[in-house]
Amino acid sequence: MTVPKALTIAGSDSGGGAGIQADLKTFQERDVFGMSVITAVTAQNTVGVQGVYPLEVEAVETQLDSIATDLFPDAVKTGMLFSADIIYAVARKIKQYGLQNVVVDPVMIAKGGQSLLQREAVQALKELLPLCEVITPNIPEAEVITGKEIHTIEDRKEAAKQIHELGVKHVVIKGGHDQSHQDMIDIVYDGHKYVEITHEKMNTKHTHGTGCTFAACVTAELAKGKSVVEAVQTASDFVHYAIKHTLEIGSGHGPTNHWAYGKYFRSNI
Repeated sequence: MTVPKALTIAGSDSGGGAGIQADLKTFQERDVFGMSVITAVTAQNTVGVQGVYPLEVEAVETQLDSIATDLFPDAVKTGMLFSADIIYAVARKIKQYGLQNVVVDPVMIAKGGQSLLQREAVQALKELLPLCEVITPNIPEAEVITGKEIHTIEDRKEAAKQIHELGVKHVVIKGGHDQSHQDMIDIVYDGHKYVEITHEKMNTKHTHGTGCTFAACVTAELAKGKSVVEAVQTASDFVHYAIKHTLEIGSGHGPTNHWAYGKYFRSNI
């Protein structure tokens, strides 16, 4: 039996709620063997980010070489890439090794408001998209990528269309920041049709790492051979339960509950 393998290329979150730590927890919960390439080390907790320490480009490239030449991943997730140089290096390695099922979580701003992507890296991020299967921006990130404000579902659909035109195969614009609906609506666009996935919106501040977790779950499902829509549906369910059964730890934006889906969702089916 072949074990599905997923790789996360992202920053380390010392608080354990987001980044590499959240990704590996999610991979484990979804029965996928997780591997990591660390792009930066952050000092952070539920209150905010106290420091960001990026690795040298060579260190990122060497980690990728080590994984791709021995433990070739079935799917890849990118999270906090921090700089244009790191983004270009990751793009080169994706091309070099022919990595497939690449999911881009365009991490830009931490929950506490700190920038996690340098300004010049936004354009570099657009150069990465033609190599990718899925991109999973939230509404503020989609606004940065498109340069347009998003207020309605129709605005999101138009933004998804514009982002798709940059070359990525599937665009998922998450609905967590949408104040115009009582429900949480994630939109999936494949260049032809839109699929809406709806959940009840949870009223809680404990949502740290939801974006990382969502994209990691999509990646895990793709590694197992699921379709993009199936992967996004599972990821939406996974995050919904992770928020609904919050851990309520930390004095700021606390982390989500990565084992809630397995504990509560599966017991109801």
